[in-house]
Amino acid sequence: MLKCEPLAGGKLMRRRDFITLIGSAAAAWPLAAQGQQADRIRRVGVLMYVTETDLDGQARLKAFVEGLKELGWEEGRNLRLDIRWGSENPDRLSRHAAELVGMVPDVLIALTSSTLAALKRATQSIPIVFIGVIDPVGAGFVSSLAQPGGNATGFIAFEYTIGAKWLELLKEAAPHVTRAAVLRDPSNAAGIGQFAAIQAAGSTGIDLSVIASQDAGDIERAVTTFANGKNGGLVVTASPFGANHPDLIIALAARYKLPAVYPFRYFIHAGGLMSYGPDLVGQSRPAAAYVDRILKGEKPRDLPVQAPTKYELIVNLKAAKAIDLPVPASLLAIADEVIE
Repeated sequence: MLKCEPLAGGKLMRRRDFITLIGSAAAAWPLAAQGQQADRIRRVGVLMYVTETDLDGQARLKAFVEGLKELGWEEGRNLRLDIRWGSENPDRLSRHAAELVGMVPDVLIALTSSTLAALKRATQSIPIVFIGVIDPVGAGFVSSLAQPGGNATGFIAFEYTIGAKWLELLKEAAPHVTRAAVLRDPSNAAGIGQFAAIQAAGSTGIDLSVIASQDAGDIERAVTTFANGKNGGLVVTASPFGANHPDLIIALAARYKLPAVYPFRYFIHAGGLMSYGPDLVGQSRPAAAYVDRILKGEKPRDLPVQAPTKYELIVNLKAAKAIDLPVPASLLAIADEVIE
């Protein structure tokens, strides 16, 4: 004889039906939990390399947010963005990195090597997606490009070999140049590596000297001294100082009529002569795709670090005219963009 369970109102339920009901409810609990997990607001911390007024930084952040939105992540609905704007000051970056890590985000975003270094010092467990980093293997951020092996992965700015191309383009744009001052940051591996690659391009016949790009006053004095000689030019490497002070460097080049080549487009926006490098804004959308994959359960160690597939050459004829430089037609023919 089947036993029955009492129900509200005095009605009875047979044990068989009772067990079926409980089993169905138990099976539904994981599904409900999954729904709650998917709907919960995820937190992403972003450490910027420049101040909040920087137009290039704004453009890169906007592209990243738009990329997330296209993948279904929208701030205020299922996403919260915590953004800290930076400068070339390493102490300030370290403080911002600690603040972001203290918020226990699901993913951290690092734009450039200096911000990645600050975040890596602050956490070895929270996933990090980086954008525009130089030589992450040499700097110890990842084990290899194919298998990052830790809590960070992302997109590199360029290979060091691009340094030889900068020198080659400077010589093509200004054949009279026989001396070049290389502005680089000697305090990090990327600054040392970029200069080493430029030194390796010995076939141009250009004599190289170095200017440390860390202090505005020192740079101004060093460029002034360099410009006292004849047939000079500048090669500006990627550095935190350059990212935060493109106007200063470009003003010095214009003042002393020094042909200069820069690593990124934003120097041209500030009035520079010529840049050759990756589209950093364009890297922000694939970075959003990596964040999406991590939020859905994948690990940074399983996502390979990616390198740019295309570099762009931009020539500013306005800047060339200002320093009385006739840009060869051969260079204009291979430029991806020419600013009249």
